[in-house]
Amino acid sequence: MATDFRLKENLPDLTERIVQTYFELGSINHLGHCPLPNYETIISATEDLKEVLYPGYRRRAGLHTGNVIYHVGDLVDRLHDTLTLQIARSLCHGAGKDTNCNPRQRESFESLGQKKAIAFLQRLPDLRRTLAMDVEAARAGDPACKSLDEVIFCYPGLEAITVYRLAHVLHELGVPLIPRMMTEWAHGRTGIDIHPGAKIGNHFFIDHGTGVVIGETTEIGDWVKLYQGVTLGALSFPRDEQGNLVRDTKRHPTIEDRVVIYANATVLGGETVIGHDAVIGSSAWIISSVAPKTTVMLENPELRIRGTKTD
Repeated sequence: MATDFRLKENLPDLTERIVQTYFELGSINHLGHCPLPNYETIISATEDLKEVLYPGYRRRAGLHTGNVIYHVGDLVDRLHDTLTLQIARSLCHGAGKDTNCNPRQRESFESLGQKKAIAFLQRLPDLRRTLAMDVEAARAGDPACKSLDEVIFCYPGLEAITVYRLAHVLHELGVPLIPRMMTEWAHGRTGIDIHPGAKIGNHFFIDHGTGVVIGETTEIGDWVKLYQGVTLGALSFPRDEQGNLVRDTKRHPTIEDRVVIYANATVLGGETVIGHDAVIGSSAWIISSVAPKTTVMLENPELRIRGTKTD
């Protein structure tokens, strides 16, 4: 190894300069506080949850009616302990107590964390019923699909929807940070960005999926189908008198039942409603409401083909 050890003599000074920025830029480091939720732990718990939701398809093979209850029981017990601690940490931070959380307050957050963890786990049976409809929607909506097994193993849309539905329950329970950690992890894996605050109905299908964006205040009905590149976003970001963004307003569209939105279409605005049974064609730009049973599409662009003249 051709290392000049004389150059390494500069590393202690570099280290001091880096650490100095921790004091200068305290907004992007977290030192001397109560612990935040641990990213790796949250992702591991998400994988455990998918194992509970789709037994036999994930890490553990050889499951059958005689042993599945023991396997799932072990997972649920572990998830209870993990989520209790991680949710308590997120609640502590969300309450602004991460700088001065005393032992009594920490115990209080852990008690609340356990209650929210139990409430979350209680939702898993119903969540499986909802996901079964999403799997069926994918099989029914894609002629290339040969089986439900193929959907569960191979479809990135189902991966993103599964994590979203888990995160949405935590969002409804008022858990900070963790739902976004989960959906951004799924975003990185699938290219599908669904905010956990969005409200999505049953039989939801994202075909292909890459580049889909679904904003926080989006509302989606039942039997809706999206293709790759669809954006359900905000038209503008209103500001208050001080110039700060106004939050907690309806910024994203409403998509009613049985709507199909084709590739790379963009639908924007909190007052925009796409009526039931409407079809939005590829690359359309929608910033106002569309009536039910309406088809919206761009006219075919003129195609010009240029080639080299030959004798």
